[in-house]
Amino acid sequence: QVQLVESGGGLVQAGGSLRLSCASSVSIFRVNFMGWYRQAPGKQRELVATITSGGSTNYADSVKGRFTISRDNAKNTVYLQMNSLKPEDTAVYYCNAVIILVVTRNYWGQGTQVTVSS
Repeated sequence: QVQLVESGGGLVQAGGSLRLSCASSVSIFRVNFMGWYRQAPGKQRELVATITSGGSTNYADSVKGRFTISRDNAKNTVYLQMNSLKPEDTAVYYCNAVIILVVTRNYWGQGTQVTVSS
């Protein structure tokens, strides 16, 4: 079982920055993919960014050039640096971990609220 704990959300003005953290209860060397998703009110959950165990990254088009996902293997933590925030980035942000063995298992954090005021 993997537990993920997010932190770093909050209220920020448009153009500002926030850094989200996701701490894993297990070594992230064991995790094939870690990522951030978000869900705005009345909308479906959408992918924001992912990072593989090898360090390859992938971003949604809406955040490319503004957000950066990174990992600190020693701390078992994944980060999402969010710059040039826009009101449309307002959502609950969820950390996700995917472990692929015989079966694929998905784990989710509890979410952290990010609110960007105009």
